[in-house]
Amino acid sequence: MAKLVRKAVFPVAGMGTRLLPATKAMPKEMVPIVDTPLIQYALEEARAAGIEEFIFVTARGKTVIEDHFDVNYELSHVLVERDKAAVLEAIRHWMPEPGQLAFTRQQRPLGLGHAVWCARNMIGDEPFAVLLADDLIDAKRPCLQQMLDAHGETGGNMVAVMEVPAAEVGRYGILDVGARRGRTVAARGVVEKPQPPAAPSTLAVVGRYILQPEIFAHLESVQPGAGNEIQLTDAIARMMESCPLTGYIFEGQRFDCGDRLGFLEANIALSLARPDVAPAVERMIERYRPARPAARRSVVAPSRDAGAPPPSLAAKA
Repeated sequence: MAKLVRKAVFPVAGMGTRLLPATKAMPKEMVPIVDTPLIQYALEEARAAGIEEFIFVTARGKTVIEDHFDVNYELSHVLVERDKAAVLEAIRHWMPEPGQLAFTRQQRPLGLGHAVWCARNMIGDEPFAVLLADDLIDAKRPCLQQMLDAHGETGGNMVAVMEVPAAEVGRYGILDVGARRGRTVAARGVVEKPQPPAAPSTLAVVGRYILQPEIFAHLESVQPGAGNEIQLTDAIARMMESCPLTGYIFEGQRFDCGDRLGFLEANIALSLARPDVAPAVERMIERYRPARPAARRSVVAPSRDAGAPPPSLAAKA
């Protein structure tokens, strides 16, 4: 029987370049979907799955994440004075207990594998989960809970997977698929960001993992891979000689909130699922549904190319 998974790692050291300029001064993990930061969705998913210890791998400029999971005495006092008990409860009910949170730094941006390796001393010799906050998964039963239930039977390493269009396999780690049983798939291998002709399947790894502690020894010795970064999937692939890898096809909708369109889609979908705001959002959508002249704008729109600067206002001078 597999060991109980009690700890989860949240790699939150990335720069969030796909959401610039919004993430220039604010961590992408703090970008809100409706009214809740991405990192809070991830933590609540982990806690609902029974995780007891939450480990954040941060970087310079990410202290606001730590502050978000701390008590704000001044704000609490103001809400009490103004008799806003419901609002106070809304910022308290999801708070972890004292001692459940830990933070460590990834001093250099060497990739997801390196970020996970930075948590090695806090994990010790036990299996653990990894959750990527910008992969928001909306599901009736939390994705990580689904995986943990299945992991109790399979053991080994496990990754959440979903089907993607063949043209998009170069954005993901892709499983070489073996036997399938229900929602679990035995993996023969995993390839990080292959070109479409070389992809072994269209079953892509998304941001939920259950890993054995032996992964740290492999992460320490693995060479930089795609993007000249230390890839977590490369270390997982190297472990397969001694540790089986299972893909879990989760139930639910995944939103890539590190991408502009994925972020917008998540806001629309989750707001429409909220009874308190859904009617107003539906009216807004209807208001903007008719075709409108594209030229009537009051502000300069930023370029859709994340790497391009906005149009210069000085061009008319």
